[in-house]
Amino acid sequence: MLWIGLPLSFGVALLMVPAGVRGLVDAGLVRGNYRGRSLAFPLGAVLATTALVALAPLAFLNDRADLDLLDPELRRWIPYLLGVAFLGFLDDSLGQGTQPNAPRGWRGHAHALREGRLSTGAIKAIGALALAAYVVSGRGLQSFEYLADVALLILATNLFNLLDLRPGRAEKALVLLGLGLCIGAWTGEPVELLGIFLGPVLVGAWFTLGERAMLGDTGSNLIGAIAGVWLLTTLGESGRLIALAVVLAITIYGELRSISKAIDSFPPLRSLDSLGRVNE
Repeated sequence: MLWIGLPLSFGVALLMVPAGVRGLVDAGLVRGNYRGRSLAFPLGAVLATTALVALAPLAFLNDRADLDLLDPELRRWIPYLLGVAFLGFLDDSLGQGTQPNAPRGWRGHAHALREGRLSTGAIKAIGALALAAYVVSGRGLQSFEYLADVALLILATNLFNLLDLRPGRAEKALVLLGLGLCIGAWTGEPVELLGIFLGPVLVGAWFTLGERAMLGDTGSNLIGAIAGVWLLTTLGESGRLIALAVVLAITIYGELRSISKAIDSFPPLRSLDSLGRVNE
């Protein structure tokens, strides 16, 4: 019965996400993408709201009818998922991302802090650290394991923010990660745990690939949080350390170099990256 979260959230998303995209456009909430097209923004706010709408009946039936509809571990992780989505929404709404001199990346935000300026990006990073430290606590981990898991959760969230520079890229990376974890560990736990969030993300990908909407930091943070939780809950201790090393390496590369250029230089990745996009 735990699998019901994905089909239910997918069905709700089919109704809510198109309406949400139209609502963003009607409200004038649009932003130019990398090709200069004005798209509904931020789609991530619609995705997070859709997940909550799907959660409402499941939570009620899970408690009142004593049905196994939600993974008990969802209570631990949902504050992080919604918390980082909210922090991303704060950055989308109040940040200075469209201004030429706005701080970008960890180095940019750290430089702003040294100058006495607290950017919304820095607030987002500090808030995500606090949330990660909270949700990872109480799992009986040794100090090193605890710090490593907090770092993995934060870096995974940030990595998908770095990936979200082309339509559908973050969603494709999430799907590939989910498939790899499910097949590698031979388990459906990732889908069972966070199915209510996965459904809206899959429907939302139709609109990002079609260049009708952009995730914003709200959406990329939410997708990155899903990925981070999947890594923490599916992998063993050694696997999580390997994942941390990989995520850290890609993050450092993304801060110093262009991930988009690296993808474009490798034909198989370039083909996968452009798959499903309009005009590509």
